[in-house]
Amino acid sequence: MNRFKYLFTSTKGLILFAIAMIAIVTAIFQTLSGPMVEWGIRDITVKLLGMEMHPEERAGRIIMLYHTIALAVVAIEVYMMTSIIPMRKSEQRNINLLVTIGYLTAMIFGLAFAYWGHNYAFHGLFLVGQSLVFITGVLLAIAVNPWKKEYYVTDKNFAHFKSGMDMERMAFFVMIIAMLISAGYGAVTGSFWGNGHETFLAEDLIRDPNKTHLQKAIIGHLHIMLTLLAVAITLVVGRWLEFKGTLHKIAMPLMIIGTIVIAGGVWSVVWTHMAHTFIYIGSVGVMLAALMLVVYSWNKLIKDNSKELGYENPNFFQKLKALFHDPLKFGPTWQMVFMNFTVSGIGIFMAIKLEKIFRVWPAREERITLTGHWHILSALIATIILMYYADIAGLKGKKRKLFGWILIIGSDIAFASMTIYSMKRLFVPQEVAQKKLIDTTMLLTDFGLGAILVSLAIFLIWRLMDLFSKDGLWTKEAADPELDVEKTTNPVLNIERKNEFNTEA
Repeated sequence: MNRFKYLFTSTKGLILFAIAMIAIVTAIFQTLSGPMVEWGIRDITVKLLGMEMHPEERAGRIIMLYHTIALAVVAIEVYMMTSIIPMRKSEQRNINLLVTIGYLTAMIFGLAFAYWGHNYAFHGLFLVGQSLVFITGVLLAIAVNPWKKEYYVTDKNFAHFKSGMDMERMAFFVMIIAMLISAGYGAVTGSFWGNGHETFLAEDLIRDPNKTHLQKAIIGHLHIMLTLLAVAITLVVGRWLEFKGTLHKIAMPLMIIGTIVIAGGVWSVVWTHMAHTFIYIGSVGVMLAALMLVVYSWNKLIKDNSKELGYENPNFFQKLKALFHDPLKFGPTWQMVFMNFTVSGIGIFMAIKLEKIFRVWPAREERITLTGHWHILSALIATIILMYYADIAGLKGKKRKLFGWILIIGSDIAFASMTIYSMKRLFVPQEVAQKKLIDTTMLLTDFGLGAILVSLAIFLIWRLMDLFSKDGLWTKEAADPELDVEKTTNPVLNIERKNEFNTEA
């Protein structure tokens, strides 16, 4: 009973369970594609689990799978937000409970509907799960409401409006509202399935000049939801790393305005051809805000770790050593920098050179680039989440360094290789001469992803063994009545007020 309470009431337990669910789903369903098909593993999985895999339903199955995983990631970010943003204990408990029921219902019954026969009762329960997650968003927006005076900033080192309203809290609120509206784009389109709208994968329509409004809505929905997940984790990391000062005061207005402009631009894709112009402008704001966080956090890491390492006046190399001393604290902001080379920069370059370069290539090549673009961004977000969780889970010493560097180096090798692979015609225009480049990038990708998956498996096994230990680490975590608030919040904004905000009214 205590273990059940830990898994479903504490922040650490809820995040651990959601990560484990994603890992299980990924482990099973990754055997259905790629080289697993050629090796015959797909057929074994299908036969062993009794799946129904009709070729004409492939797009629908993939969409269902992506949604179930995405909902679990949303739940993880919700758990993080309820633990680091001041709110009443009852609000935190209700939000966590509802989003947990929602994503689990959607995941279990959505996958059952897609892969084990089309029982429409299961599809109905999948929609119920999605609806519960949406309602969670509404409750979270109410809880985060920045206009409540009890949540105004008391330390002027943090970004705030003239009235004292917390700008960072406003940034969270804007992101939540944008996500709710963006979810509505997908929901409204889904309501027209079979009545003017049919299942499709966004990458299959890249060269179709006559997209319907519903198809454009889905393409916009895909892009903005992933972008908002990235905005959310950036704000969470900022709180985690105690982002404040002048750079914080510059970053928060940029994040707020950037999020609004990006979201508005994506929504406008349905009725205008100017959407990308707004998206570019908004992206600049968000990326500059992230840059402010990177500069602040790296300076802070150098200063804090230099003291820990005993450097009074560190030279350049000692500063580098201090910066790299803790990979779990360095990693999230490094991934944000690395993202510019594999996601943001590539996306902007594609948009600028779309007609001159990419539309000249075979459609397959452009499709590969776009698909890789979305997958790399989502995977980078996943690595940041894992670093955050590993830190609050208490991973220390050599194990902490090893896990952190495997995540960083493994993911960066894999995603850099995939970026080169997707853009291979820029380096080797002749298709017949591309084999060596393809073989090398695919090998490096498999190596990097393999390292991440093995390290994650070992990490989860450690947590599982600990969970079944009578006096494991979980017992201490479960005994923490504040759900890790001390470790994961801005000390000025939260810790001084935790008894007021994170307890019953």
